[in-house]
Amino acid sequence: MAGALRLVLGDQLSESLASLRDLDPSADTVLLAEVMAECTYVRHHKQKIVLVLSAMRHFAGALAALGLRVRHVRLDDPANTGSLEGEVLRAARDLRPSRIVVTHPGEWRLLEAMQGWEEAAGVPVDILEDDRFLCSLPEFRRWAGEKRNLRMEFFYRAMRRTHGVLMEADGTPLGGAWNFDRENRAPLRRLPPVPPRPAVAPDAVTREVMDLVERFFPDHFGTLEGFGWPVTRAEAVRALEDFVARRFPGFGLHQDQMASGEPFLFHALVSTSLNLGLLLPWEVVAAAEAAYRAGHIPLAAAEGFVRQVLGWREYVRGVYWSRMPAYRSLNALAAERPLPGFYWTGETRMNCVRQVVRQTRDHAYAHHIQRLMVTGNLALLAGLAPEAVNEWYLIVFADAYEWVELPNVQGMALHADGGIMGSKPYAASGAYINRMSDYCRGCAYDVRDAAGEGACPFNSLYWDFLARHRDRFAANPRLRPSIHALERMPPERLSAIRARAARWLEALEEA
Repeated sequence: MAGALRLVLGDQLSESLASLRDLDPSADTVLLAEVMAECTYVRHHKQKIVLVLSAMRHFAGALAALGLRVRHVRLDDPANTGSLEGEVLRAARDLRPSRIVVTHPGEWRLLEAMQGWEEAAGVPVDILEDDRFLCSLPEFRRWAGEKRNLRMEFFYRAMRRTHGVLMEADGTPLGGAWNFDRENRAPLRRLPPVPPRPAVAPDAVTREVMDLVERFFPDHFGTLEGFGWPVTRAEAVRALEDFVARRFPGFGLHQDQMASGEPFLFHALVSTSLNLGLLLPWEVVAAAEAAYRAGHIPLAAAEGFVRQVLGWREYVRGVYWSRMPAYRSLNALAAERPLPGFYWTGETRMNCVRQVVRQTRDHAYAHHIQRLMVTGNLALLAGLAPEAVNEWYLIVFADAYEWVELPNVQGMALHADGGIMGSKPYAASGAYINRMSDYCRGCAYDVRDAAGEGACPFNSLYWDFLARHRDRFAANPRLRPSIHALERMPPERLSAIRARAARWLEALEEA
């Protein structure tokens, strides 16, 4: 019998991975498997598949260069069984390992599968904690306790204290506040020059994968032209350094803005590398704090960025694993409308939606405000079915994995979890999009109107949403001003607005 078989998943491309830590190079084998089931359990964006497969191939090569035994099964290998379980069992039959060692996966469906491998393979299977996160799952469960509602702000403060990030020596936050959101919400007026994206030119390995994806998945969403995501650790480190040097100074003030023809603005673009394992969260957080302490960026920018990584990213993972599998099927607002076709084509008169969908098609990327306040806000207001909306988000973004996608969509965008994550739904009229973007200037709809045939759909849908759910949100302190405005509205005015919303929803596919 041989040594251990050590599985590395496509989003676990870290040399410090728990399942690689005590590896015996003379006896153990590392398995990486590109399989059809993982490429198609949803119809992933073409760039997402290229990103993962190319990164896996580069990582396998890096491990082999270290002198490790690597069994790398390529997608087009004739012997490929097509599933992760199939490749694990095939390797177990071929190698007869003493045990199989895996690191806790990011998705519930994979953990369920792994729990059956020991019986199927006939050897012990060790599932190790994924300690590449700053908050372990047991630690999050202790923090969550019996709370019904899990507020990120309190979790974030606890994480700042635990890890000593942006803190004074006496245990208080730098600057005397935990959150500088108000300083990071400048409306889009005069946008300074935006540094170009540090795109990575595809090398021979990536070009080979791009050809493979075009052959195997020609009908999947998205384009490959302009692919430029980091696929190696070295590329990811350079991308982080480029952000800190060139875009971080403008990140805070402009992070919530949306601009036509500027898909990346001042954003870090490191989420794909973080979620693959090419970068680790503590080095990203450390880079942000170092940039502030060196006087390179303002505190508000550093805090806003740290909150996304140390706070939000760790928080959504904790919510996912503490609430699954029931969390996936929640639908507190009883939303049932099918996803309209323009979420795939971008063929709509709503300029904001058209811009975000086409940007997503071309880059497999949209930043957090585009995701939450354009495509997510519309899905919330229109009552689109959570299952369909979650699948769309999981498909279209290169950084999407269920552990991070599901809470963001189910909890934040759709309020389908009934308030577990958010104290109120993130519903907004067209006024928000007009304030934070230039999209309304080139739109066929009038952002100043709510009832006319040319009215911005976000306006009529917003008031219709509040009217539909008035009883649910009447006591919500954060929605009370809007509910009071709804109740003060002349009945004939509200009736006209709701009629406009109904007509728009009836003709949704032609919107």
